[in-house]
Amino acid sequence: MHPPEIRAHARLLYSSGATIADVARRVRLPYYTVRHWCREPPAPLMQATALRCFRCRKDVDNPTDEPAYAYLLGLYLGDGHLVTSARVPVLRISCSNTWPGLIAECDTAMRAVLATKVQRVQQQGCVNVQSYGVHWPCLLPQHGPGKKHERPIVLADWQRAIIERHPGDFLRGLFHSDGCRFANRVTVRGKVYVYPRYMFSNESADIMGLCQWALDLLGIAWRMNRPNSLSVARRPAVAALDRHVGPKS
Repeated sequence: MHPPEIRAHARLLYSSGATIADVARRVRLPYYTVRHWCREPPAPLMQATALRCFRCRKDVDNPTDEPAYAYLLGLYLGDGHLVTSARVPVLRISCSNTWPGLIAECDTAMRAVLATKVQRVQQQGCVNVQSYGVHWPCLLPQHGPGKKHERPIVLADWQRAIIERHPGDFLRGLFHSDGCRFANRVTVRGKVYVYPRYMFSNESADIMGLCQWALDLLGIAWRMNRPNSLSVARRPAVAALDRHVGPKS
């Protein structure tokens, strides 16, 4: 049984124009083995995600790009949906048309974590950034039927370890999906004060708890202004969060 990366490499050489005989010589394997690989019905997407799934590969303990995974997890918990009922699972994250930079960052994170192809599907007022891949459920075990706030959302131990190492990237994903940074205006004794403020809103108590936990990891002060809304308003806290999140673009 040959490692999947050798098969993928052989197929790549063949698709680039090399003959089967040339490929066989370069990978040092029998001609008929290589011909079987190159001429059987292709499944490049499935094989590519299998090669990059750090949960299924025994020789890979963590994602090659942990910050990208932490960011993508935050986006998924906010505005993401993983469809597993189709033949090949598809990860979709809805991004507002208002933020083209966010759409690009989401696309980049998917490619960095697992995807070989990413699609951008225009919808009413938003773009669904999506990627098909058999192994997305391995990396996002929080998927399930129904809305997120109607079921438990609990991180696996290996996910918590990644977030503990990259809480800022995780918060960036959360705030880019269900949060905002804006100028807050208050009037005190007739004088108007304007200062920056972060807000994060989510109906899931579990996801809200994860946001609070990540803020605590960075020592950033927060408070709940409503049961489903968190505020970061103190000047040092806003400055600290700016270093990790910043305004959407």
